Amino acid sequence: MKQDCLYIIMPAYNEEANIGEVIKQWHPIVDRVGGESRLVIFNDGSKDNTYEKIKEYERQYPRLIGIDKKNEGHGATILRGYHYAVSSGADYIFQTDSDGQTLAEEFWQFWEKRQKCGLLIGYRKSREDGISRIFVTRVLRLVIFAVFHTWVKDANTPYRLMKAEQLQGVLGKIPEGFHLSNVLMTVIYEKHHLGVQYIPITFRPRQGGKNSLDMKRIIRMGGKAWKDFWTLRRNI
Repeated sequence: MKQDCLYIIMPAYNEEANIGEVIKQWHPIVDRVGGESRLVIFNDGSKDNTYEKIKEYERQYPRLIGIDKKNEGHGATILRGYHYAVSSGADYIFQTDSDGQTLAEEFWQFWEKRQKCGLLIGYRKSREDGISRIFVTRVLRLVIFAVFHTWVKDANTPYRLMKAEQLQGVLGKIPEGFHLSNVLMTVIYEKHHLGVQYIPITFRPRQGGKNSLDMKRIIRMGGKAWKDFWTLRRNI
């Protein structure tokens, strides 16, 4: 019987302060799953030494792959990561971020249910990342409902496990470089009843470094999201 292959996909932008500890926490996951499983970190044009540190850790962690690329933003980077994992032969794809806000030890409850997904999403029921981020999530939920007539509990959470075979079809509906790819992906899974399940997770404050998004930028992105969602609504 073929052993399941897991690819963990992480975007990284200016995460020099966090990346070493994050690798230490998440590499044991792919090591334990075994086979051809990999932890793949996409350096999104960082201006610090994030990529150099990833390459240093590759010498210690044989299942770690660091990929350098020009800056495209979080959504476009994880979308690129999904395509990479599918084309590399992954059976399951898990995405989380490299800022240390999520816990690797909570992954196994997702892995135990992998054959039943669909899309298994880590629902941020209790959040420690600030009231402004909670507000943005709630507004986004309302925007999604207004445009797509679909209720999504937590659309943009960076903690999700997917079957590669099913994900490949979903990716065909998401435009290349789309800046809110996880959000649109969640909408597609929900709208087409592709087996979404929400599992509560811990969501901590950023563990180091500086967040690249401020409220002004979030508001600008929100306006763009409304326009993009409205344009795509008939094709989703």
